[in-house]
Amino acid sequence: MDFSARVERVEPSATLAISNKAAELEAEGKDVVDLSVGEPDFDTPENIKDAAKAALDAGHTGYTPSNGIPELKAAIVEKLHDDGLTQYGTENLIVTPGGKQALYEIFQTIVDDGDEVVLLDPAWVSYEAMAKLAGGTLARVDTAAHDFQLEGALDDLAATVSDETELLVVNSPGNPHGAVYSRDALEGLRDIAVEHDITVISDEIYKEITYDGVEAVSLGTLEGMEDRTVTLNGFSKAYSMTGWRLGYFAGPEELVSQAGKVHSHSVSCAVNFVQHAGVEAITNTDEAVAEMREAFAERREFLMGLFENHGVEVPEPQGAFYMMPHVAPGGDDTEWCDEAISEAQVATVPGSAFGTPGYARISYANSKDRLQEAVDRLAEADLI
Repeated sequence: MDFSARVERVEPSATLAISNKAAELEAEGKDVVDLSVGEPDFDTPENIKDAAKAALDAGHTGYTPSNGIPELKAAIVEKLHDDGLTQYGTENLIVTPGGKQALYEIFQTIVDDGDEVVLLDPAWVSYEAMAKLAGGTLARVDTAAHDFQLEGALDDLAATVSDETELLVVNSPGNPHGAVYSRDALEGLRDIAVEHDITVISDEIYKEITYDGVEAVSLGTLEGMEDRTVTLNGFSKAYSMTGWRLGYFAGPEELVSQAGKVHSHSVSCAVNFVQHAGVEAITNTDEAVAEMREAFAERREFLMGLFENHGVEVPEPQGAFYMMPHVAPGGDDTEWCDEAISEAQVATVPGSAFGTPGYARISYANSKDRLQEAVDRLAEADLI
């Protein structure tokens, strides 16, 4: 059987590969501390589940308008306006089955064969895959030398992009590093994007999860970025709704019109009763979000302290629920992660999967007891 060139140029997801290996070990009866998964360990808040049940009972089980039910679109637009993104109305919005689907539709709509896509490394693994599936070429800018912050990498970004660059992807708060880009840094990025007429995806899936009073600035609020930014968000991380598959993106009306073709011919619409649950999530769940954020903040401090006790360098994350310790300076991070899971039964993700060798991504969406267990096992195996 012959396969398309587009699918053969894409590697399987590194994060899912690690998760699968962890599952295999658990099936053998081994206790694995899985710090590889980008998923909150909290149950979906009860009010959201109740709203889904009520929607089911009310018969909301059929197709919806392709771009989303009016109630959810209105609630999302209100949130976007609260964030300063007043350029968006319901006509600028598509509701998708998950944030990943939103990204896929944006890439398919904007990127053509040979178009250049610029990533800020370390970058979430699926950005590269989606660019390749759309036929794009990649250019990458390293931020690891600057503790994953953007300010120090602006000169490199300016040297990397050109008038041939079609798309730049920004993720703040970021996966896998947890960095939150400052307003000054984003204004510098804005100047570069405007100079070269570049469209920018602002992936804000972790926007609600920041610490120490740090503000996650929405790129589309900056002067000059209103009509060249595609803002993406979803319900998986902030509301602990990963399995519900609900996301959205907002952009210029002409982009939404074109992306609607991809959307309608692929997924048709997001699940009806899930969209109704999304209305409840976005309008009435602030207290639960705050409680989860506080728990993540405590775990972040706890894990940072554990690594510090073992002399492991970790740039402090300001958002999301990941950190990237420098586990293999000058060495092989993939080998380190393989040893971590095979010898210590601790699952992590190699930094090279995100374009940043020498590091490992660790999710602290786990209990303090399990985080302590993970570090103890890594120390016992002489991996830290």
